[in-house]
Amino acid sequence: MSDSRTGPEKLREIVPRDDFVDLQENDAPRGILATGLTLLAACVFLFLVWQTVSSLLLIFAGVLFAAFLDACARALAPVLPLNRPWRLTLVLLLFTALSGLGLGWGTGKLPEQTRILLKVMDGQIDVMQAHLMSYGVDLLGPEWGRDFAQWLFSDQGRFLSHAQFLLGGASSVLTSALVILFLGILFAFDPISHRESVVMLVRKSYRARARAVMDETGTVMRLWLVGQLVRIILMTLCVWLALYLVGLPGPFVLGLQAGLSNFIPYLGPILAAIPIALVAMPLGSSLLIWAIVIYTIIQSLEGYVIGPLIQRQAVEIPPAWTLVAIVMLGALFGVLGIALAMPLVAICRVAIIRFYVEDYLGDDASRPSAIPDRERVP
Repeated sequence: MSDSRTGPEKLREIVPRDDFVDLQENDAPRGILATGLTLLAACVFLFLVWQTVSSLLLIFAGVLFAAFLDACARALAPVLPLNRPWRLTLVLLLFTALSGLGLGWGTGKLPEQTRILLKVMDGQIDVMQAHLMSYGVDLLGPEWGRDFAQWLFSDQGRFLSHAQFLLGGASSVLTSALVILFLGILFAFDPISHRESVVMLVRKSYRARARAVMDETGTVMRLWLVGQLVRIILMTLCVWLALYLVGLPGPFVLGLQAGLSNFIPYLGPILAAIPIALVAMPLGSSLLIWAIVIYTIIQSLEGYVIGPLIQRQAVEIPPAWTLVAIVMLGALFGVLGIALAMPLVAICRVAIIRFYVEDYLGDDASRPSAIPDRERVP
């Protein structure tokens, strides 16, 4: 006959009552101590994450670059029957060659166009400031000056401080770019060992599930990044051609900044319209209206038709949550937080659905939510 008594009941029979009471009294402080140590470890972990969040964002950017290289290598697989390391090597060589050609072409073209556009925009800001001052509105402040050369060279100490600031910023950007580049290459050439080094920290019975979720997040990052690159290229080409046909100066620079602005959803396209408007203002109201209308049409088609078609398999996040993430991460971590907000939200969504909703709550996330008909929005 099987013994159906629980562990505590058997313990009460083996251990005398007085000793059992003492054992329970001794276990209570141990449980409190274990709970306290766990909370302390969690607080220390969160503090370390907060202090090193900039480095963690750089690591995540390296993972994104590795996902981009992996996507390019996968795209070459049907064309070139080579091993994956050889395809990755070919991708890196092509990427290096294209970057060199782009820098060589841009060094001769972009600075001159950028200088002309900045001069035009500075003039229009002066005009706007004069109009506002006629109504008693000092938008740019009493110390605003348009003579940048005088602002730089009037004080030698000020010039040196600005030079140090610029050099420090440039070196920081270059260092971050090199870290992202080399991390992406290392992750791309040996993704399995890096994944398994994280999976081994999980309980053995749950490693297959963790491995599957990590593979899914990799697919999401790959699809999102490729989709973003396609959108940036399409937006750059369309705006460049449209502004060139309209007759605006520096159409390639304006198209490039309009395309790159799509990396930041919702806010980026709005900010990209400001330089286009400032450049079109001196050329007349009709040209200004044409430029804004054409840009709005192109941006609307990209945002409401082309973008959702490209990204529908990668990210399914409500727009409000995306905007909240961009604002919060931008306020906390600056430009890098804004740039990485969308992919971070995408992979966090996958992790929450798989680990919390499906595994912990036991809900099937693929099943449509059972909302009563009377509660559905018409």
